Amino acid sequence: MSNTEKNREIAASKAGMDPKTARKYLELNRLPSEMPRERHWRTREDPFGEVWEQVRQQIEENPGLEAKTLFEWLQREHPGRFSDGQIRTLQRRIKVWRATEGPAQEVYFGQKHEPGKLCASDFTHMTELGITIQGQTLTHLVYHFVLTYSNWEAATICYSESLESLTEGWQNAVWELGAVAAAHRTDSLSSAVNNMSNLEEFNRRYAALMDYYEVKPEHTNPASGNENGDVEQSHYRFKRAVDQALMLRGSRDFASVEEYAQFLKNLLAQRNAGRRQRLIEELALMRELPPRRMESAKRERVRVDSGSLIHVDRNAYSVNSRLIGELVEARLYLDHIEVWYGQKKVEETKSDLIADVFPKIETTQKEATQVVEIIFDSMVRALRAGDKVEIRGFGSFRTRARRARTARNPKTGARIEVPAKRIPFFKPSREVLTLLNPPPSQARDGA
Repeated sequence: MSNTEKNREIAASKAGMDPKTARKYLELNRLPSEMPRERHWRTREDPFGEVWEQVRQQIEENPGLEAKTLFEWLQREHPGRFSDGQIRTLQRRIKVWRATEGPAQEVYFGQKHEPGKLCASDFTHMTELGITIQGQTLTHLVYHFVLTYSNWEAATICYSESLESLTEGWQNAVWELGAVAAAHRTDSLSSAVNNMSNLEEFNRRYAALMDYYEVKPEHTNPASGNENGDVEQSHYRFKRAVDQALMLRGSRDFASVEEYAQFLKNLLAQRNAGRRQRLIEELALMRELPPRRMESAKRERVRVDSGSLIHVDRNAYSVNSRLIGELVEARLYLDHIEVWYGQKKVEETKSDLIADVFPKIETTQKEATQVVEIIFDSMVRALRAGDKVEIRGFGSFRTRARRARTARNPKTGARIEVPAKRIPFFKPSREVLTLLNPPPSQARDGA
C-alpha cells in the first residue's frame, strides 16, 4: 500500500495504524505477523513467590527498608535457600511493587528563581561542629543569609534567635552586598521570638525594618522548613564546608571569637567567588540601599530599682548606683546593652561579660546572666556591709570613709558642703600588676 499511495501517512491511515508504527515496520522490512510477540509470562519460576507475602508485609510496615536489608533477612530466615546472585531479582520485584502498589511519595515542585527577586535567611545551630575558644566550647548560632538566584551567602555569629540578631545579621549581609532584593523570606516569625514579650511587637519591628529598605517580607508556615528550602539546603552545605575547612586547618580551637569570625568570613569569600557571574546579574536588578543603616537596637525606657538594676527583656542588668531611681533608656544590641541618661551614654552593661561567659560554660545566655548578676550583687552587698571582697589572683575591693568637707563650685566659686560618704577602692593583685607591667625580658619576648 505504501507503493500505491502518495505518501506513507495516507498508506498508514488506510492500513489502520499510526504513521510511526508504519515507519517502524518499513525500516525493519517485516510484516506485523512476523514480529516477535510481547511476552506476558514468566520463563522461570519466581524464587521469591512463596516468601513474597512476608516481604510485602515488611515493606508496608517499614517503607524505608531497602531490598538488600530484606534479602539478608530472608537469608537468615531461610538458610541455604537464596544465593547472593538473586538479590537483583528481589530488587526488581520490590521496585515494581513500590511503583504499582506502594505508598505515595511526597511531591516536590521545582522552584524557578529570578535574579534580584528574593533573599532568604534563617538561624542554624553550630555547636555540633565542636568549635572552641581557648579550649572552651562555643555554644552559638549563625544567622545565615542567601540570595536564592546566585546562592551568594553571608553569616553573622549570634547567641540567640532574637530580633536584634536578625536585624544585625540581615543588615550586615545587605550592606556587604551594597543592594537589596525585592523580597525577603524567613522562617515562621514566631521561631525568632525566644526572648521577646509578644509576637505582635516582633511583627511590628520586623515590618519596620523591611519598610525602611522597601523590601517585601515573606515567611513560611510553622513547622514547614521545606518551604524555606533554599536556605535550609544552604545550611547543610555551609556547615559541611565549615567542617571540611576545620579539618584542613587541623584544629577547631580559636584564640578569640573575632578570630573565628574572620575564619568564617574567609571561607564565605572563597565560596562566593564561584558565584560572581550570577551575582553580577542580580546586583544589576536589585534596589539601592538607603543612606544609612537602620539602628539594630531595641530601645526601652526603664527605671533603675533600689538594687541598682534595670530589667530589659526579662533579664536584669546592674548599672551604677548613682542612677538609682532615675528613668534611663536601655538600648539592647546583639552583644551588649547601652544605658543612656539625659541624651548621653552613661555606660555599657555587662552584656559583653555575659556573652563571654555563657559560651565557655555551655549554658544559656539567660543562665549566664543570672550567674553574673548573682556574683556582682553579692559583691555590692558585702561592700555595703563594710566587708572586704577579695578575688584571688585579681585583687580586692573595699570601701573607704571620706569625711564631710567644704568645697567650691568650679563654675560659680560658691562654697558648698559635701557630706561624708563611702567610696569604693580597688587594690590589684601582684599577678594583675605583673600582667599589666611585665618585666623587660618578658616584654621583649612578647614583642
